[in-house]
Amino acid sequence: MGSVLHDATRMRLEGFAGRTAAVTGAGRGIGRRIVETLTALGARTAALDLEKPAIPGALGLHCDVTDSAQVEQAFTEAEERLGPVDILVLNAGIYIVEPFEQTTFASWRRTLSVNLDAAFLCSQRVIGGMRERGYGRIVALGSSAGITGGKRNTAAYAASKAGIMTLVKAIANEYGSSGIVANAVAPALIRTPMIEGLPDMRSQIPVGRYGEVDDVAAIVAFLCSAHASFITGEIVDVTGGFLID
Repeated sequence: MGSVLHDATRMRLEGFAGRTAAVTGAGRGIGRRIVETLTALGARTAALDLEKPAIPGALGLHCDVTDSAQVEQAFTEAEERLGPVDILVLNAGIYIVEPFEQTTFASWRRTLSVNLDAAFLCSQRVIGGMRERGYGRIVALGSSAGITGGKRNTAAYAASKAGIMTLVKAIANEYGSSGIVANAVAPALIRTPMIEGLPDMRSQIPVGRYGEVDDVAAIVAFLCSAHASFITGEIVDVTGGFLID
């Protein structure tokens, strides 16, 4: 199967020329592939992460997205160098496996801070400009865990992902009349370091394989495109049928 990156021009997705996109958690895995895909489709792309990403064609920026001052600094630099942010992809996240009774409040707060508070900070930073210009795309990386509660020992992660998916629904409801659409994708069992060490679960996936980062990047790109102007407040499962609801 060809990669989304290599097939980007054939996809003929429109709405990226002259647009600036910002992607959080962009240093590796799904976030990096989203940056590569949006850049290949013609967006001016800023890639934000704790360590400044080096991605050809994209502007790499250091940013701790849980720190409001760093969020302000990074988005200001992105706007000065690339233009106003029209597309925001909220990908930054952490995954901690801990039994519920052993989860400290500090650990709980860390997961909620990275996975949910950061989404609030970044969305709030750009949404006023989107509203004034009458155009915006916000896509959050949720998870099937936010729908099902996840597997054992992931209460904080599941709660944080449920929160970010509800956040985009609230944004969609409040800002739809301003030309802003907000959606989330809910991946599961994507071939990233997150599934390393898990038992082989392919027999539980109807399509018979693990997902690839390209599978997620493709649907994110569509939701960021001009073709998604009538889709908002939705959670799109990217699970190969692992979750059918």
